[in-house]
Amino acid sequence: MGSSKKIILVTFLVSFYMFSCVSSTEFEVGGEDGWIVPKSKTRGDMYNQWASDNRFKVGDTLRFNYTKDSVLVVSEEEYKKCKATKPQLYSNNEDTVFKLDRPGLFYFISGVSGHCEKGQKMIVKVMETESSTESPPPSSSSSSSSSSSLPASTPKAKKSNAFKTAVQLCSSGFVVFAVLAVSVFALV
Repeated sequence: MGSSKKIILVTFLVSFYMFSCVSSTEFEVGGEDGWIVPKSKTRGDMYNQWASDNRFKVGDTLRFNYTKDSVLVVSEEEYKKCKATKPQLYSNNEDTVFKLDRPGLFYFISGVSGHCEKGQKMIVKVMETESSTESPPPSSSSSSSSSSSLPASTPKAKKSNAFKTAVQLCSSGFVVFAVLAVSVFALV
């Protein structure tokens, strides 16, 4: 194979690697505290504060860790009333992963009576991206913790482990790139 063909091939493989590096992030809701009833009235808006401190994009996931509680994805009206008649998602498995599958607002509340009224609720705004200008309608089939694209366990940390998850996904893209490069050069 000529040297110009090798250069084109290497350029193609590098380009493939750069575009295969998926940059989605998993956020642990509430950080170290997890999904709990706020301990005081001064912390009553703690989840909306947490959400406003982070930037969410389509493809990111939210991990809710809790004990003897639940998480519901609801409409804006249900969020305001702290009452869910037809939640888009109900989960009480103590480790719920929810995929943000479209730009816009998502509304979350606790399903345990009285918890939402005490501040266990959150609005997440997912940013519009260039690739999400043609967004699908809201999906009610968002998954709980059995998602194959996520790490099996996510350690709790004082700060969000979001960066770690994004790096893991990029690292797996690098492994794919390395295997392709070795395979191609073995054939040359």
